[in-house]
Parts: sequence; structure tokens; C-alpha cells
Amino acid sequence: MRKPDRRRFLTTTAAIAGLTSCSSKDQPPAAQASLGAHMRPYGEPSPYEQQPVRVIRELTASKGTGSSRTPLQDLYGTITPSPLHYERHHAGVPSIDPAQHQLLIHGMVDKPLTFTPAEIHRFPSFSRIYFLECGGNMVGDLAGNPPPTVQASHGLVSGTEWTGVPLATILREAGLQPEAKWIIAEGADHSRMARSIPIEKCLDDTLIAYGQNGEALRPEQGYPLRLLVPGWEGNVSVKWLRRLFVTDKPAMSVKETAYYSELRPDGKAEQFSFVMEARSVITKPSGGQSLQGPGFYEITGLSWTGTGKIAKVEVSTDGGKSWAEAKLQQPVLDKALVRFLYPWQWDGKDAVLQSRCTDETGYTQPTRDQLIATRGPHSGYHYNAIKSWYVRADGSVKHV
Repeated sequence: MRKPDRRRFLTTTAAIAGLTSCSSKDQPPAAQASLGAHMRPYGEPSPYEQQPVRVIRELTASKGTGSSRTPLQDLYGTITPSPLHYERHHAGVPSIDPAQHQLLIHGMVDKPLTFTPAEIHRFPSFSRIYFLECGGNMVGDLAGNPPPTVQASHGLVSGTEWTGVPLATILREAGLQPEAKWIIAEGADHSRMARSIPIEKCLDDTLIAYGQNGEALRPEQGYPLRLLVPGWEGNVSVKWLRRLFVTDKPAMSVKETAYYSELRPDGKAEQFSFVMEARSVITKPSGGQSLQGPGFYEITGLSWTGTGKIAKVEVSTDGGKSWAEAKLQQPVLDKALVRFLYPWQWDGKDAVLQSRCTDETGYTQPTRDQLIATRGPHSGYHYNAIKSWYVRADGSVKHV
């Protein structure tokens, strides 16, 4: 494995200097001669910037049943702006008046309780940065039909600062009975989306969230209350939360039997495979983009894991024949997106770009062949194989 060295750093610095050199006669542009625009109650993007947008895919004839994908290739850092956070809906986005909404906790508890959103807000809260990812992210790559852009292939993941109350705090108020092993979370949307969650995870880092990136949850993200189950497939982070039923066994709901289960080579289906394993993807250069001739480029992308922190990310520019360690931008947080950076001097020839990550447990992101050898070709969910981008000599970037 090659690591960045002093010689490569100096070469990169010289390349950048060549791009930015100017003569002593050059002057900065003149300052604006007139008074600027008035202040606005709610900020808006610059009109000179092309605004990134989500790609929407309707999955049925019923409007609102489908997904929208985050434009990963257009974003900086690791926090996804709230209007660009990915969505996955099973019956559209409900309109909920928080003054009329309640959360019920019942079942194997000492005292059943109901809370309004305002009452949830009164509990001690905290904010944490976590990724959220649909279990079906990259399903096109698994099927052997890789989408042409990183938004289309990996756009069902976003990074957010969530604010809320630990679920454990609310459960302590109700008093868990010794037989309690599972909690069935149910949403208030038309499909009454429901998922079963082991009690251990509920008492660990699961949140009842009401805040997103410093403001209230967007309706598409579960306003006024949602579960946030860090590191697990997004489907269990039930939105528009209305009910928590404490029980001794899972519900075997449609979304954990017919869907969100993984078909194995022996014909059996694996259920409750919650954790999103380590993965990474290069977002720039990536499919649909183009390079403006040979020279220096910074390869950058995102990595994440549901098992804790990312330990390292490696980059290959020759299709996996050799690897070099990339730089991880700080802070590297638990169950959060981390951005990686790698300096690359492109010689103008065909190249295949890849990234692979290793998490703090020692698990390394597999190749497609390794993954299929283990799980078979029809698992459907949790596909996290290495992604390749093909850079052609003309500078165009395509999927492989």
C-alpha cells in the first residue's frame, strides 16, 4: 500500500501553483458600487449557483410512493442540506398538525403513556450527527445494471445532525417489564408503516427525533416526531411516529417479511439484518462528470459504516491493481459520513477509479465478486461492494 509522501505533496503543490499564478499587474475585481440587496427572513442560495436537486422515482401508480435521491456529487463536506435529504415513502407524506398528534407507549410497560410533541420537547435532549441510508441503496449495481451517476447509484444516503430525546429516557418513564424484548414502532402515514426493533438497540443510541440540522424536521423526514436508529437500515427509523408497542416478539410485519429481508443462495430469506455495513464511493470525479484535460485533480468521496467509525479509506486509479491511503477529513464520528480526499495527477490516459474502506472492527468493503460469492446474486438489500468509475482519455467519466 502506497502512502502519500513528501515528493508527491510537493508535486501536487507545484501543480496547484501553476493553476493559480498571476502577474503583479493583475488587480482584484472592483467592489460593488451600490448598496446590496435587503436582508431576507429565510436565506436562499445565490442566483449564480446551479441549485442541486433530488432525483425522484415513483415506484407505483400511487403518487408519493417511491424515493428521491440526494445529489451526492454536488455537495461539500458531510452534512446534507435538509431540502436535499433523501426520501423513501410508502404512502406519500402526511400533513400532521403537532397540536393534534400524540405518541402512545403501551404493551409490556408498567404504565402506558401518551405524549404530545410539545411534551417530548420538555425532556432532556441531545444532538448527534448520523448517516441515514435506505437498505435498498445500490440495488441497481447488485442487479448488474449499474446506474450512470453516483446520485442514481448511492443517493439513498444522507448525513444529518439530528436533535431529540433518547428513546431509553421515554421507556424509563413507562417502566419496561422483564419480558420486554422488542418494540414495534408504527407511523401515522396512510400505510401505517411498522417495524420491530430489539429492545437492546432501543436502550442504546436510538432517538425520538424532532430536529434536523438546527430546525424542526421537514414533513418528508417525519415531522413532528420520528425514530432515528443509528447505523441501521433506514426503514426501521419510522417517520411520523405515533405508537411504540412493547412486546416479547417481533411483529413479522409486511416490511420485515415480504420486504427488507434478504434472499440467500439456499432459497431461505434472512430477516432482521439491520446493520448497514461499511461502504465508500467516489463522488468526484464520478459518472456524468468530465475532466478538463490532464493535470492535478482531487479525488473525493464519502464513506460510512453502521458498526461505528471508519478507520481508513484507500483509493485506486488503476482498477484495483494498487491502492493508496486517502486522507480522512476530521472529525471522524460514530455512524456518520466521513469525507475522504486523495491527490491525483492524471496523465490523460484511460483510468479506473475505485475506493474501499475499512471500519474500526477490521471489516473491509468487498468487491462485487466477493459479495456475491458470500450472499448470492439475489439478496436485494445491503449491497456494499466497491464502485468503479471509468475515466476515458477524452475526460468523460462513466460507470463500469
